[in-house]
Amino acid sequence: MSLAGLLSVIAADPQLQRALSQGDADTDLVAPPALRPFLAASIAGYPSADQPRFVLAVTATAREAEVLTSGLESLLPQGTVACFPAWETLPHERLSPRSDTSGRRLAVLRRLAHPDAGSARSGPLSVLVTPVRSLLQPMVSGLGDLEPVALRGGQAADFEEVIAHLVDIGYARTDLVEHRGEIAVRGGILDVFPPTEEHPLRVEFWGDTVEEIRYFRAADQRSLHAATEGLWAPPCRELLLTPEVRQRARRLAEEYPGLAEILGKLADGITVEGMEAFAPVLADRMELLLDHVPPGGLVLACDPERIRARADDLVRTSQEFLDASWVNAAGGGQAPIDLGAAAFQPLAGVRTAAQHLGIGWWTVTPFHSADISEADGSTLSSGTGG
Repeated sequence: MSLAGLLSVIAADPQLQRALSQGDADTDLVAPPALRPFLAASIAGYPSADQPRFVLAVTATAREAEVLTSGLESLLPQGTVACFPAWETLPHERLSPRSDTSGRRLAVLRRLAHPDAGSARSGPLSVLVTPVRSLLQPMVSGLGDLEPVALRGGQAADFEEVIAHLVDIGYARTDLVEHRGEIAVRGGILDVFPPTEEHPLRVEFWGDTVEEIRYFRAADQRSLHAATEGLWAPPCRELLLTPEVRQRARRLAEEYPGLAEILGKLADGITVEGMEAFAPVLADRMELLLDHVPPGGLVLACDPERIRARADDLVRTSQEFLDASWVNAAGGGQAPIDLGAAAFQPLAGVRTAAQHLGIGWWTVTPFHSADISEADGSTLSSGTGG
């Protein structure tokens, strides 16, 4: 159900209009949680999107991010809002993030870096919602430039090249597709389970021409309806074993014998659980989600006190895990390689990075009874922060 009609009521609030007139200056708002979707949509420029701007809405938890995303989807045009999920693992844990988590993240980064106005699934975003966990975590640079595999019926495409591309961007080749991030090949049929889809897709080739693309059930492999929008398969790993990465892994394996078993596998192109922890020494550089915010965008921190407390917990836990991680143990208790660049960054440092990038930092604090007198009975108050 669309609630877009209510946006004009919120957007007409004089105090919100005064805050919006301040442009990109850091601003503090006070409003109840129920108004957050309306505030984020209004700040993004709706209902009058003459001058739309990108909003990165940050919440304290993943659950709050899901709720806020759901609310925004009932207010904004279809395809203009997305959620950037956080890893379900710590940066230095022995487990890699799930392929569906990485796939959703990479799909969003692609839309930020290369929006396609002609596609609802890969078009430009107005609001991106993320838990603070994702805001603090560095990631490999250039992920938004990784090209997904896109196919449509009737399209000419080299069968072997398509398979090779899918493997290069992190898909695992199996006999039978059952999980996201897997592909299977039988004759001229290619099964692909993109991490962003509910069901896998079956692509039938006739030579080097895509004849048909249909969804199918992973449980019994039976075909479902035709995929009218074709196949769109984003990468499903955030550290790809490119020739450059493998070469660095091989060099480090020779330099640090205690890590040779792990790095040797990476050098041979074999994926290893938790290999993302090595990203700082294998990738060109690391960057933050803020580096992907389009020009003129701003951050909207929902409940800044809870975000700050959650950020402090994450940073502390991340450092403790790094100090006691299995990577350090390989060096006899001393870290042979500095992998701290993959750890959660302090919130103060992230906010400083936002200032350097020219990204405004707005906050919306929960509405309390004590605020009523200050706001003269209004349901929204605002002020300019430093």
